[in-house]
Amino acid sequence: MPFTKLGLSPNVLRGVQAMGYTDPTPIQLRAIPVILTGRDLIGSAQTGTGKTAAFALPILTKLGAHQSTGPRVIVLEPTRELAAQVETSFRDCGRFTDLRATVIHGGVGYGKQRSDLRAGMDVVVATVGRMMDFLNTGELRLDALTILVLDEVDRMLDMGFLPDVKRIIQRCPKQRQTLFFSATIPPEIQAVASFALRNPAQVEIGVARAVTATVTHAVYPVSQAKKFDLLLALLAHIDFDSVLIFSRTKHGADRIARRLKAANHSVAVLHANRSQNQRTEALAGFKSGRYEVMVATDIAARGIDVAGISHVINYDVPKNPEDYVHRIGRTGRALAVGDAFTLATPEEARDVRDIERFIGQKIPQSKLAGFDYGAAPLYPPRPPQPGPSGGRPSQGGRSHHGGGQRGFGGGQRRGHSGGQPQRASQPAAGPAHPQPSQPRPQAGSLTRGRWNPHRV
Repeated sequence: MPFTKLGLSPNVLRGVQAMGYTDPTPIQLRAIPVILTGRDLIGSAQTGTGKTAAFALPILTKLGAHQSTGPRVIVLEPTRELAAQVETSFRDCGRFTDLRATVIHGGVGYGKQRSDLRAGMDVVVATVGRMMDFLNTGELRLDALTILVLDEVDRMLDMGFLPDVKRIIQRCPKQRQTLFFSATIPPEIQAVASFALRNPAQVEIGVARAVTATVTHAVYPVSQAKKFDLLLALLAHIDFDSVLIFSRTKHGADRIARRLKAANHSVAVLHANRSQNQRTEALAGFKSGRYEVMVATDIAARGIDVAGISHVINYDVPKNPEDYVHRIGRTGRALAVGDAFTLATPEEARDVRDIERFIGQKIPQSKLAGFDYGAAPLYPPRPPQPGPSGGRPSQGGRSHHGGGQRGFGGGQRRGHSGGQPQRASQPAAGPAHPQPSQPRPQAGSLTRGRWNPHRV
C-alpha cells in the first residue's frame, strides 16, 4: 500500500514525495493509521526500519496548521544526536506545511532554544535533562500539549531517565495521545506504560530481539594482548566504506582512536566527555567521508544516523545484550547489507553467551587467516553445528567511497578477494549469509537511514 492510501494530509504527502519515498515500511504501514485515530500506541521494530517517520508523518497530519499557543507535540529522546536527527526528520517531512519544530538539548547554550520556545513552536524534540531545565524555570509550558512521544524508551530506562520521564508525564495534560516507540520492549516498559498510556494499541514488527537480516555478524576470538593488532589486521583486510568501532568506555575509545591515528587512519571520536561542538563536528566529518573510522561508546548506538556504514566492529563485547542489537544495527540499514565483527577475549565469553541467549541464536566464530594469534588461549570453541557462515573479511585494502552521503544504495555486498578468515568451529556447509528471519523493508521505503528506492 502506498503512502497515498494511509490518510496523510496533502501537504505532508508532498513532503514525502519530494523526498522520493513511495511505499511505507511495515512499522509505518501499521502505526500510521492507529496514530491518526488518536489512540495511544506502543510501537516496536528493529533499528533502521523507519520508526521516526511512523510517528512524524501522522503527527504532522494531525497538527494541520501552525498555532502559536505553545508546543502541541513533545518528542523525548535519550541522546542529543538522536534529538537533532528526529527534529530534522520533522522539518523534512513537513517542508510544505507552516508547522514549526525545534530541538532542545544539553551541551549548548540556552539562548537560541529559549528564543525558539518564545516564538511559538508546534513540535519540540528534546532530551530529558534540558526539557526538565525549561520546565523548572517556567519557560516551557505544556498547557497546549496534545501528543507526547517517548522515542527509544528502553534506552531512556537504561540511562536512568525514568524518574525525570515520570515527572514530565505528570506535568502533561491528562487528555493527550501518548506514543511509545522502541526497538525492544523489555518488561520495564510495560510498567511505565501502565501509568502513561490508556488502552494502547501495540504494533510489533519482526522479532524485537533479532539481529537485522541484512547484517552478517561474527565473533573473532582473541587474547586481550592481541586485540588491537587484530583490529588493525581486519581493517587492512576488509574493503570498507566507513567503519564504526564501539568501545565500552570513554577512555578506551580515546585510546583506540589515538592508536588508529598513529596507524594512519582518519578517525573521529564520539562519547559523552566530548563537547557538543566536538560531537557535532565528528558526526559531520564521518557523514561527509572526512573520517573513515568513528570510535564511539554506546551513546552512538542509537544516536548515529549515517547512511553507508559498511562495517561495525565491537572492540569490546557490550555488557547489555540489547546494546549488541543496537550497535550492529548501525550497518545494514534500509535494505543495505553490512558486516559486524565482535572481538572477544576469553574473559568476555559469558557476555557473548548472554547475547546469544538474548537474540536466540549462536553467533558464528571466525578466525582471520594469516594473523599471528600467538600462544594466548582463545575464546573456547563450540562443537560443530550447522548454520550460516560468519563475516568474511578479505584482502583488498581500504577503499573509502564517501560513506555517509544520503541517497541511493544498492543491496550488493562489497567485493572481497583472498585472505578470507577461517571458521573456528563450524563447518563450511550451509548458506553464505544468514537467511532473513523477518520481513525486510520494502523498496522505496522511508527510514531513518539510507533510502534504497529500487534495489533490494
